[in-house]
Amino acid sequence: MKKEKIITLDLTDCKDWIELQERIRVAFGFPEWYGASWDAFEDLIKTECDADMLIIKGTETFDRELREYFSKIVMILNRFAEETKEYSLKYDHMKPFLFRIES
Repeated sequence: MKKEKIITLDLTDCKDWIELQERIRVAFGFPEWYGASWDAFEDLIKTECDADMLIIKGTETFDRELREYFSKIVMILNRFAEETKEYSLKYDHMKPFLFRIES
């Protein structure tokens, strides 16, 4: 039986776009050449992410400008979660991707 893989994305005191993208790259184990864009994030989460669960921490410490970026992350994650949910209903070997946001 495969052990559940959980990724933690800690965004505590994240200050800007560059730091946000680097934390995403490291948490997900994306390659050095990760493009640091929303398109790259969405592409790689679909092709390179083998996690069963993502836990996001530290969002209450965001600067105001990063809140807009965070809403984009949530939108992409929701879309990915819905896609994997649909696949898991069709294919027994597929599990839905889950995420939660912790304070």
